[in-house]
Amino acid sequence: MPAPATDAKASRTSLATLFFCTAMPMGMWSVPLANVFTAHGRGHLVPWVFSTTSIAAFISPLFVAALADQKHAPVLLLRWLTALTSLALLITCGSLAWGWSDAAVLACAQAQALVATPVWSVASSIVFSQLHDAKSQFGPLRAWATMGWMVGCWIVSFVLRADASLVAGVTASGLWLVVMTLTWRLPMIPPGEVMQHRTWRQILGLDALELLKHRDHRVVFITAALYCIPLAAFYPYTSRHLSDLGVKNISAVLSLGQTTEILVMLLLAGVLARVRLKWVFLSGIAICVVRYSFNAFGTLPWLMAGTLLHGFAFTLYFITTQIYLEERIDPKWRVRAQALLALLMSGVGSLIGFLGGGWWYNACTRLGITDWSRFWWGETALTAVVCVFFAVAYRGRVRTPA
Repeated sequence: MPAPATDAKASRTSLATLFFCTAMPMGMWSVPLANVFTAHGRGHLVPWVFSTTSIAAFISPLFVAALADQKHAPVLLLRWLTALTSLALLITCGSLAWGWSDAAVLACAQAQALVATPVWSVASSIVFSQLHDAKSQFGPLRAWATMGWMVGCWIVSFVLRADASLVAGVTASGLWLVVMTLTWRLPMIPPGEVMQHRTWRQILGLDALELLKHRDHRVVFITAALYCIPLAAFYPYTSRHLSDLGVKNISAVLSLGQTTEILVMLLLAGVLARVRLKWVFLSGIAICVVRYSFNAFGTLPWLMAGTLLHGFAFTLYFITTQIYLEERIDPKWRVRAQALLALLMSGVGSLIGFLGGGWWYNACTRLGITDWSRFWWGETALTAVVCVFFAVAYRGRVRTPA
């Protein structure tokens, strides 16, 4: 049964805590994942493990989003998803520790991805539902998620010393249970449009594809997918590059990207009020071109400089996209719009990016030595193509003089 309507509003502290605690276990597992699998003799599975999230993005986000928009309270769904994510991650870590077959390890990772992938879009939609001015309020709240990701990385590197250990995954599993308990502090937000009798298209969330009929929506969604192809190389291969350079606290170094992410989120409201949306989107992609070209120089200072630019490259496009969807799409489509974005990013874009990145990495590696300059210049060129596509295809609203 759908939850009864409520006028209760969550406090800013509750929303910030939700974002912080949701992102922390994500960072604790996603960032060291490649090195953890490599340390357990499963480095060859890394592209495929990352791809499980992409495969899951085709299945679970739209289905769960349709439930949240039309059937069940988003808070209740988030509660169950986080509990299942905790259990599935623990089993995935166990599969590595117990020496299960590659197929069994991938099956566990896929199960974990199926329940974890919808979490972020559902959590974001809950936060958006509690805001009256998303453009000015969302950025500072979303910055707490970035801080949570950073703290998770610092704990892995400096407290647990687990940059290549399953301890990171087990700890993240426990933190997912903390997120589950936080859902009891949130109001039981009703679905946006309660529907007792739904078609299979509505049950599966495929009616969200109607959003692609609008030209600007379509360009924003398609660009998000295309942009995620080169972006998928950042965590798996920056961590390997840093490892080749002899860096030990890799998770902590990669968290440098989140420092600028927080800065941009705090300034985003002012930027959106003064700069045309198209140029905000475009600047994010253009900065990613610069970031990967820095990586191509191959030395640690340049790699760290490129990592610092990650916050600009990510926030100016993807956080702006979330705000764009909240402001320009009917609220009854709130969760489905965020889920469609997740499908195109984590599903289409990241799947191609992880598998294509794995192929490109192998093509740039000979006798165990990777030509990192060649690898990153390839990613730079791909990002530049996406930048040109968006510049040509997106029109947007042109402001008229007062």
